[in-house]
Amino acid sequence: MVLDSFGGPEVLHLAEIEKPVATPGNVVVQIAYASVNPADWKSREGWLARYFDYTFPFVVGFDAAGVVAEVGEGVTGLAVGDRVVTPGNQGIGERGSYAEYVRAAAERVIRLPDTIGFREAATLPTAGMTAWEATLDVGQAGAGKTVVVNGGAGGTGSFAIQLARMAGARVATTCSPRNFDYVTALGAECAIDYRQGDPYARIREWAPDGVDVVVDTVGQGTFVDVVDVMKRGGIVAPIGTLIADEPAIDPARAAAAGITVVPTISQFANQPRQLRALVEALAAGSIVAPEYTVMPLAEAGEAHRRVQEGHVRGKILLEVNAALEN
Repeated sequence: MVLDSFGGPEVLHLAEIEKPVATPGNVVVQIAYASVNPADWKSREGWLARYFDYTFPFVVGFDAAGVVAEVGEGVTGLAVGDRVVTPGNQGIGERGSYAEYVRAAAERVIRLPDTIGFREAATLPTAGMTAWEATLDVGQAGAGKTVVVNGGAGGTGSFAIQLARMAGARVATTCSPRNFDYVTALGAECAIDYRQGDPYARIREWAPDGVDVVVDTVGQGTFVDVVDVMKRGGIVAPIGTLIADEPAIDPARAAAAGITVVPTISQFANQPRQLRALVEALAAGSIVAPEYTVMPLAEAGEAHRRVQEGHVRGKILLEVNAALEN
């Protein structure tokens, strides 16, 4: 699925392009499933032009699970036929994962145990690594701490809840009532309807001594008053949305409350460690894959519409070559 220019979901279309080759330090992965992230529609609209130059026809998509098809010079520890998961190289401007093949830096290609299917693996990279960065690396969630996840039913929120619980923290989250059972099953002990009443009052009831960590997966000004229900020394990790002039927590207000605000995105340097740890946690049963919906690759435009509208529970996956699982 390529785009020849920036635009809405309708610019995504099927096309034949050249297969990527394995350059030094990289491998080529034959893709079984790709996953859809909010960053994908932003990439489609050109929002990532500040980070790299697009070359058309361009292929969006960060996440892929599949089989190593080719190994580049200097790569060790990976071989043709290995079952793997990767965030690919789209983040540095190369073509992404809405395709039969993707090139990926070898250090960010993680082998999968046979117990993890390609569908479950495809949910991991962007959402899981971002959640790890915000919840554990930045937020330092751990035993005895209280964590609030704003937007717990989405892909990143689904992982943030589980990672905080895995670390021993207590978790509350905001979501719509239809997702209460879902987030509770993931480990949230308090589910808060963000559309009814005062969510901050509900947080105070749940954590009267204050909250230690807030992971904000929604942004857009929806949680700027959360500092009022936090402990001194608390940390807020708002996930970067790339939205210009987005309302944010007032720095002076945060400083007066003793709160540290750390705008958070997935960091390339941390991704190999995070993705490997996510695969190990999934294999051990410490976390589970978020709920997911599978759509054909050709329906990527419709998948973008759903993600861009918001309120997708868990993840949407694009089926590229399901036969690779066999």
